[in-house]
Amino acid sequence: MRSIFLSLLVASSAQADAQADVQADNLQTLLNQSRQAAKTLGMELKQTLQMSMKKKGPVDSISVCNMKAPEITARVSLEKNMKVARTSLKVRNPENKPDAWEENVLKDFEKRKEQGEPVKQMEYFELTKRNGENVFRYMKAIPTGEVCLTCHGENVSGLLAGKIHSLYPDDRATGFNTGDIRGAFTVTIEVQ
Repeated sequence: MRSIFLSLLVASSAQADAQADVQADNLQTLLNQSRQAAKTLGMELKQTLQMSMKKKGPVDSISVCNMKAPEITARVSLEKNMKVARTSLKVRNPENKPDAWEENVLKDFEKRKEQGEPVKQMEYFELTKRNGENVFRYMKAIPTGEVCLTCHGENVSGLLAGKIHSLYPDDRATGFNTGDIRGAFTVTIEVQ
């Protein structure tokens, strides 16, 4: 009887190890998919904004951001079959306000920055529950670059500031310096 119990215990342990390996493989796949989705969204938003800035300048590009960014985000989410978005502790568009999980990760990113971790390398992911469903969640910090300061810096010009305020009356996304955490790309994937 003891032999049967030990055999079952060994078999159960081997099955648990195999499940852990499968879960680790699945986690790596989800992480890779999330990284790619965040990269795709970032590249498309950056290219669209840079083209507009060159052709129209910053004041007219605010309207492009206002209308094109949500369209690009929705398209990337649909193409990738996951929710891909941007968020920040200081949002311009209230639609991008972080949920509680995202807010905690963003605050953790700020602590990590204070400890000297490079913003470009910051990411976080986990398997968790959301509305009772298993989900994989991922965030990648967005560093504030020099070009970002035109619309998000401490000294936004009068005409540009007026345009921003007309489109985003509750704007909180100014006062950034180069190297600050502008926000993060956030990805949510439903896990079966």
